[in-house]
Formats: sequence, structure tokens, C-alpha cells
Amino acid sequence: MYPHERSLVARLKDQPFALIGVNSDADKEALKPRLQEESITWRSFWNGKRGTFGPISAKWNVNGWPTIYVIDKKGVIRFKNVRGEEMDQAVDELLAEPGH
Repeated sequence: MYPHERSLVARLKDQPFALIGVNSDADKEALKPRLQEESITWRSFWNGKRGTFGPISAKWNVNGWPTIYVIDKKGVIRFKNVRGEEMDQAVDELLAEPGH
């Protein structure tokens, strides 16, 4: 999904949009070069040594990877597990709402 995420970040660079990732790799030090290799320019949080069972996934009830939440400006999850064009449409729909 990284290529699509990179294109989404580039397309919306001047919009009120943020992509935030959560990484489930257990080894934080091994993760750093991977983020650089993949040109991950957006904020990516580490889920801890327990990987997919870390604190972030536990708090957000994530049961599978990747799990995608599209959250509106009020912090409400409006879409879940949309990918590709469906993700673009979800984000564009929120950005088109009054007040953006």
C-alpha cells in the first residue's frame, strides 16, 4: 500500500489531511531503515515490542493488518478498511464537506 499512500500524501499536500501509520514490526531499530527505503514521509508510530498485539492496536481494536480508519475533523471514524480508489473517494468526500 505504500505507493498508493505516497501518492495520496503528495496529492493532498496542501489540504487539511494527514496520513498516520502504525507499524507492528517488533524490532524498532530494524524498522527505521525500512521506513527510509519506502520513503515514508508521514508520521508512523511504533506499536511496541509486542508487534500486532501492542498498545495502539489494543486501544483501537485492530485485529488485522492493515486496518484503515478514515477519521473526520472531529475525530469520528467515518470509513473503515477502504483501500485504493475507495480510500481516495472517502478522503475526498470528507474534504468536500462544509468547514474544510
